[in-house]
Amino acid sequence: MTSKPEQPVDERLLHAHDLALRALREITPADTVGPAADYLVEDGGVVSLRFHTRLLGYPGWYWTVSVAVVEDAEPTVLEAELMPGDGALLAPEWVPWATRLADYHAAQAAAAENDESEDDDDVDDDLDDDDDLDDTDDDEDAEEEPKGRFHAGDLDGVDIDELDESDDPEVDAEDDESDEDASNEDASDEDASDEDEHDRSY
Repeated sequence: MTSKPEQPVDERLLHAHDLALRALREITPADTVGPAADYLVEDGGVVSLRFHTRLLGYPGWYWTVSVAVVEDAEPTVLEAELMPGDGALLAPEWVPWATRLADYHAAQAAAAENDESEDDDDVDDDLDDDDDLDDTDDDEDAEEEPKGRFHAGDLDGVDIDELDESDDPEVDAEDDESDEDASNEDASDEDASDEDEHDRSY
């Protein structure tokens, strides 16, 4: 886009491309300069001729050469430089080191406070989980533990009926046989004693 001059401009400046290119070759290799783009009319009758740049990493930038006519002399170069155009990729605004350091310290403090808060929440969650596990274990123990059966005649939690074997038929039979054997032995002893007394009387 070519700027419309708002004041009289020396036509020689608008066509001073060769002069501008010679000035650019003094500050950058010729293969970094592209074709002419447009021009800008500055204050004081200065014209800035702009050329596309072929430098990598500078999209939207232009090689800019400012030319002017001084005291009716031939056009001359005032300055040559690489300048950004509209929408050019620019570096972020410079921030003093003291400001960046203060921002860094504030960010670190906020991060540390957030970490402490998260740690406290984790500890609380762990304690709650432990309490839940303890309650679950107690419930399982209560369900698994058999309840004792006590009734009259129990002594210190011992069922006396378990110690009484008199209701067992086999045990009763064995006891009866033992009693019968003992009775037979006693009868034999009495007969032997009677015979001894009879012998002594004669």
